[in-house]
Amino acid sequence: MDYIYQYGLFLAQAVTLVAAVLILVGGIVAIGQRSKAEQHEGHIEVHKLNEKYRLIGDAIREVVLEEQELKTLHKAEKKAEKKKAKEKGGKKGDGDATPARQRLFVLNFDGDMKASAAEHLREEISAVIAQYREGDEVVVRLESPGGMVHGYGFAASQLQRLRDSGIPLVAAVDKVAASGGYMMACVANRIIAAPFAIIGSIGVLAQVPNFNRLMKKHDIDFELFTAGEYKRTVTMFGENTEQGREKFRQELEETHDLFKTFVSGNRPQLDIAAVATGETWYGSKAVENGLVDAIQTSDDFIQSQLKDRDVFELRFVQKKNWQEKLGMATENALERSFLKIWQQGRERPPL
Repeated sequence: MDYIYQYGLFLAQAVTLVAAVLILVGGIVAIGQRSKAEQHEGHIEVHKLNEKYRLIGDAIREVVLEEQELKTLHKAEKKAEKKKAKEKGGKKGDGDATPARQRLFVLNFDGDMKASAAEHLREEISAVIAQYREGDEVVVRLESPGGMVHGYGFAASQLQRLRDSGIPLVAAVDKVAASGGYMMACVANRIIAAPFAIIGSIGVLAQVPNFNRLMKKHDIDFELFTAGEYKRTVTMFGENTEQGREKFRQELEETHDLFKTFVSGNRPQLDIAAVATGETWYGSKAVENGLVDAIQTSDDFIQSQLKDRDVFELRFVQKKNWQEKLGMATENALERSFLKIWQQGRERPPL
């Protein structure tokens, strides 16, 4: 009986805790809905990749080189640095300004169905445009299998801002840039891709399940009211007509034509009729078809720039609002509470 009592007590504690959490979460969601229209603040984080790779190189040398070799190397580096500093000081004395090193800005885009990362991309691009000087370049590490037309159209228009500002742009695809992903990539001055990256899919897709026959079988009526002949062409629950299907196909073709026109405008050398079939190709074949300019990974490209450029990686980091912070704190507290209750239950002596 004592075991049943202890189990009931444990269950009551757990249910009470869950109920309290649900009430708290409900309140947070309600408040969050009222401020949904407000944009979350954030900031740009900048990391100099030259320094990152230098430190990695130093760490490796400390391990692989003999002590004497390392001392000799350090002396040579210090001597070179002093010589460089002396030359730089002499130039300043002569009244000659030391030319600034060219810069490469690295941006990242990891695309989902809605191209949600475009909101961060717009902030990063605004920051680059504000700081641009002659000789700078931007590389976008782009990964996306595509998604909604309007979302990726917006993301592509953000990259177009760089082109319109006269900033050279490279799109680097290590894994996939298909459909909307390729819509973005084709905006760049150059596209590079890994040998087995998936490229292409210049096509439009729409899938609509229909449950009308199932609903009829169970005597369920569905009524749809519209104003406008083509306000709703096809539906999931109503009975679709051939006229509606034809209109829907027509809209898909129009979207496909816009897609092809956009790609052709950015890459006029393409045989658009040959590549706009919805097919995809691996990187090596994509070069042959003109979809990509060269086979090269983003890492190879960035490494090749480190000697002559200052390379900076930019990321927009969104500030979490108090509801999100409270939600995370609640989740952690809930986890700790359940763990404590579970441990107390295990510590009960056996009957």
